[in-house]
Amino acid sequence: MRRYTASMSTASRPAPVSVADYLAGEADADRRHEYVAGIFYSMVGGSNAHNLVATNITGLLHGQLRGGPCRVFNADTKVRIESRSGTRFYYPDASVVCQPNPATDTYHERPVVVVEVLSDSTRRTDEHEKMEAYTAIPSLVAYLLLEQEAAAAVVYRRDGSGFSREVYGGLVAVIPLPEIDCTLPLVDVYEGVVVG
Repeated sequence: MRRYTASMSTASRPAPVSVADYLAGEADADRRHEYVAGIFYSMVGGSNAHNLVATNITGLLHGQLRGGPCRVFNADTKVRIESRSGTRFYYPDASVVCQPNPATDTYHERPVVVVEVLSDSTRRTDEHEKMEAYTAIPSLVAYLLLEQEAAAAVVYRRDGSGFSREVYGGLVAVIPLPEIDCTLPLVDVYEGVVVG
């Protein structure tokens, strides 16, 4: 089993890591890593505002999904994506799954909703690389990108021809998620967060 503890250096390209070695190493790693086609990337911790927005979303979704077939998972659960460019594992800030993997797995493959809270260091990846990967998942119906310093969100929602882009802003806005019978009022998403 190949173990890893350091992040990828931009100066050299390490040898690809197998999915099995990545999962085994991730099970006892001190820091989480995302995995893209054989290369793993160390994740940095989020700000308090970032984590509070993510926690608020998880709590809101949990309360609304109780008793139904879908469950919300926090940032400790990976999403596995299979594509022509290779296997990817990401840790979204929140995800909703209605067809879960076995309880012994550390990831899910069929999320219906994925949420990322944007930060300066992750914005480019979340808005481009991850959006492309997540929206390729057949089960996904909505990809939510939320700001952490303003009550604002962009939702990519599956429609008949792909994904359409919706913009929500201000504490009076409410993100509807009729696909899972939930709503996300931004006043609740940003509770306790100082927003501009």
